[in-house]
Amino acid sequence: MNFENIIISSENGIGQITINRPSKLNALNVATIKELHDGFENLDGNPEIRVIIITGEGEKAFVAGADISEFANFSIEEGAQLAQQGQELLFDFIENLKTPVIAAVNGFALGGGLELAMACHFRIASENAKMGLPEVSLGVIPGYGGTQRLPQLVGKGRAMEMIMTAGMITADDAYRAGLVNHVVPQTELLNFVKEIASKIMRNSPVAIAKAIKAVNANFKDGVDGYQTEIRNFGKCFGTEDFKEGTTAFLEKRKANFKGN
Repeated sequence: MNFENIIISSENGIGQITINRPSKLNALNVATIKELHDGFENLDGNPEIRVIIITGEGEKAFVAGADISEFANFSIEEGAQLAQQGQELLFDFIENLKTPVIAAVNGFALGGGLELAMACHFRIASENAKMGLPEVSLGVIPGYGGTQRLPQLVGKGRAMEMIMTAGMITADDAYRAGLVNHVVPQTELLNFVKEIASKIMRNSPVAIAKAIKAVNANFKDGVDGYQTEIRNFGKCFGTEDFKEGTTAFLEKRKANFKGN
């Protein structure tokens, strides 16, 4: 596939998506959201890809927000449609992928950029990263899941403050709040993320996919997370990975998971 706004690469089972609009600080527009969907769908459907990393091109920004020029004159209906389509096409899509997705936050992650990072399964930031949801300073609210995912990650009170003040927090503040898992120098960011990806890849892809489902279920209205866990725990017993994992343990050797 040919893309204008993203770069996709893969190596040793790790797929990488780089948002490539540095002149716009990698801001999200409708075209980029569609390309990101297609890129994630392509990597998730490739059995050789075990982990996906998403980052931004350059040293300044992961994604510095949405492309405001695209929706500045939207009507009420158009605004609601923009949010709904974006959530379904990309943000919810990433959250529910069976392949683990790690956000390598290499700079500004603001507005839709922070929402994109929060849709990933977890986040690692460079020391220069700054994060925030500045939408209320534009007379609007976060529309790509920010009002829901931020409280889940940092708690209601801290999320309310971040959203209401429209302010930015540092990478260290994000780490203390539980918004990111690690903070590392920018020059070490991608290698550090790949090291974690390598640890993930030692384990069963089938089990990881089911774990993602079970964890996500706890945050969905009307879904019993415990029952989801029970069902997916049971399903693991019918997989080749389970047979390999338990056999390898009993034989005191490393498991060779095939992902089925």
